[in-house]
Parts: sequence; C-alpha cells; structure tokens
Amino acid sequence: MQLVFDYLKHRFTAKTRHGVHSPFVYKLIDEIIYDFHAKNEYREIEELRAALLQDERVINITDLGAGSHLNNNKKKGVSTIAKNALKPARLAQLIYRLAEYFSPKNVIELGTCLGITTAYLAKAVPASPVISIEGCPETAAIAAENLSRLKISNVELNTGNFDTVLPDILDRQENLDFVFIDGNHRKDATLNYFEWCLPKLSENGIMIFDDIYWSKGMKEAWQQIKADPRVTVTVDLFWIGLVFVRKGQVKEDFKVKY
Repeated sequence: MQLVFDYLKHRFTAKTRHGVHSPFVYKLIDEIIYDFHAKNEYREIEELRAALLQDERVINITDLGAGSHLNNNKKKGVSTIAKNALKPARLAQLIYRLAEYFSPKNVIELGTCLGITTAYLAKAVPASPVISIEGCPETAAIAAENLSRLKISNVELNTGNFDTVLPDILDRQENLDFVFIDGNHRKDATLNYFEWCLPKLSENGIMIFDDIYWSKGMKEAWQQIKADPRVTVTVDLFWIGLVFVRKGQVKEDFKVKY
C-alpha cells in the first residue's frame, strides 16, 4: 500500500516536459523518455521475453542481496522469474533509448537476471562493451543462453557477489559512462555502489538506479544520492532515477511523469 501511495503522490507532483525549464532535461524528456514509437530492435528481444514466460525449466535461485525479486536458495521456474523479476518492456526499452542517446563507451549493469535488459543495452551500443554482474549462477547461465540466442557478442557476463566483483571491474575502468544499478535493493548496498562508481562517472555519463521507491531504505538512499553535492541533475521517474554530474549545470532535481 505504501508503494501505491508513493506512486499517487508522485503522479500529482511530477511534471511533463512542458513544466521543465532546463534545456538538457527538456530535450531528454521530449526526445528520449517520451519516445514511445516501436523500434525494430525491440521485436526480437520481446519475442524472447514471450518465450521465457512459457519456459517450464526450474532452477536453483541464489539471492545475494536482501530485497531482491528472487527468494534465496529456492527452486523457481524460469517463467515465474520472467513474470516477476524482468524489467517491463516499457522500462527496458527506455533504458535502451537512454543508452543509444548517450552512446557510452562502456556500460556496467548490476543485476543481469535473465538477460533481457542486458540485451537491450547491448543492442543499443553494439560497439561498446556491456559488463554485467549476476549473483545467481543458474540465472546467469540462462542469461548467457539468451544472449547467445540473440547473437549478442559485446556482453561480458560476470557471476558473483556485487560487493566483491564490482570493485575489480571498476579498477579496470578509467571512466564510467553508463551505470545501471539493479538487483540489490538495500539502502547501504545502493549507497556503496553509488560511492564506488560516482568518482569515475564521466561528465556526460549517467547512473540509473532501479526501484527507488521500493522500500523505506531505497527511498532514503535516493534522497541521499540527490543531496550529494557532486550530483548536478537527477530525474525521478518513480520506477527508476537518473543521475548526472554535468559540469556547469545548475543543481536541480526533477520529478517527471512516466
């Protein structure tokens, strides 16, 4: 019920592009966030999603993050994971458009799940590496199958605990252009990943935080991220939050209907 209340409050207080006076954010909303046109790149991935919703295989789930969509160390059907844990097409396609728009030289994703959003990211930036981390080995194996099925070759899929795998990945990166943080919905973990990634975020880079209203802890984490003086612009779309560190940009926080 709290999530419903938060959503209604967001709808009443959020703006459309017509209430935004920042040229950067207005263009982002007008050209990317509100671009609901079908694209050819979506079709094959959504056909795969439909197949996963019918997949009768059962796998062992290892959940390394409290608050994940998946239960810890339990068997679960692939179709159930596809139904409950995958990003809805509307959000996954928005993440595709954001990646395509900003043309990052590298992408980091925390939370591969079955690989649907990973596939959208990879298709958006075929010339750039997409480094994705998944905590559950059997889920990661299904994701690898799916990426192969889509003939995607620019994804580096890592399996393990974000807390141990991510620092090694960050050590290899001079700068970060696109970071999507999903899969561990705990306040402290979210803030840790933010602190680890932010110093390397490029001036034109973007960080995306998933499920920013999922719990009291996630709401608190989002408020702390917005308040950080190194952050210049945030865009709250309720389901996800966008973070930028653009130099010369007035520090502003936007709530946008989506």
